[in-house]
Order: sequence, then C-alpha cells, then structure tokens
Amino acid sequence: MPVAVVGLAPQPSLQETNAGVGGGQDGAGYFEMSTSLSYTLWRNPSDRSDPLNLAELDEQTRAAIEEVPPWPRPQWLIEQVEQMRYPQLAEAVKTTWFRESYEHTTLTVVLAQHTNYILTNWYRQQRGLEGNLWDAPAPDVTERAVRHGISVRIDGSDVIGAEIDTDPFVYCVGAELPTGGILTAVLPRDDLAYIRLEFTTRH
Repeated sequence: MPVAVVGLAPQPSLQETNAGVGGGQDGAGYFEMSTSLSYTLWRNPSDRSDPLNLAELDEQTRAAIEEVPPWPRPQWLIEQVEQMRYPQLAEAVKTTWFRESYEHTTLTVVLAQHTNYILTNWYRQQRGLEGNLWDAPAPDVTERAVRHGISVRIDGSDVIGAEIDTDPFVYCVGAELPTGGILTAVLPRDDLAYIRLEFTTRH
C-alpha cells in the first residue's frame, strides 16, 4: 500500500482476524489499491465462554462447524472453523488509495460502494435475498445517503468525515486520510454498543 493502513483502535471486544488486499493496474502500474480488515466481535470479552459471544447460525453452518472430517486438519484450519461460531465483522474497515483523483475517487463514492458491497455479500438473508449475488436488486444505499461534516477520531485526533446512517443493518463512517488515502468502515448496527468507534494507523 502506498499509504498506511488504518483499522479500528485496539479494544477488548475486537480481535483482528484477517486482512484482504485488492487493486487495479494499467500500463503505468497500480492506479488503485485497498486493504480491508476483518474482526471477530466479543460481546463479553472478559468471559469468552459466555453464550452472549456466540453468533446466530443457521443449521447448515452449524452442521459444517460440527462435522469432523476423517482426515487430519492443520491447526490453522481448525482455528478458522472454530472462529465461525462467533460474530464476524467481515471486511469491516477499508483503506483505499487512488493514484489520481477524479469524480469516482471521492469519499462519498467510496463510502457508498463499501456499504453496498457489505450489504450485498454479508446481509443477504437479513434483506430477504436469495440466489446468486448478481441477482441482487439495485443498491439500497446511494451517494445521496452520505452526510458530511461529522467528526471521526483517528490516531487520537478528530478529523472531518462522513457517515451513512440510513440503513437498518449497518452504520457507516469514513474520512479522507492525511496520507492521501480514504478510510471507510461498515459496522453492524446491532453491535455498535460493543464497539468503540475510533481508528488508529497500523504499524
């Protein structure tokens, strides 16, 4: 990444579990790059055996977790499967960099795109969607839903950012970073009480 990656500030209720990267290239090299961070949510971090920490799973997912194959599995895979028992904030925080600025690289556009990506990929059942991802209806969240002028805390300082506070499933916030990148976060509305909405640069 040409810019530093930003994530949620360390806190007992969150455990970073995965980092994903993406980007686009042309003849001059990368014109866009992004890193997304995923977290496990602990509603009661002081007692991880508390049933409050468990995710609501459908029968198919629960059966997949409980099934033990006849062949040995590596420890990392066992841990990954076990993690599925708990709520996951998948690709919740994203740092995006663009080589050049134009109308489609603004905070408004990037925040709306991240929001619709999360809704399409991780909230299909809640939204009553079935079938293939490409059968999804037009995005529920448009750029008109973005409200600017809110305060976003990054590395201990408040910066002016934007939010999307219109969706029943997620709350979304973002800001332009001093490094030139864009921070966006899409978080489950039902779990906001367990999350301190503050961000730090990862080193």
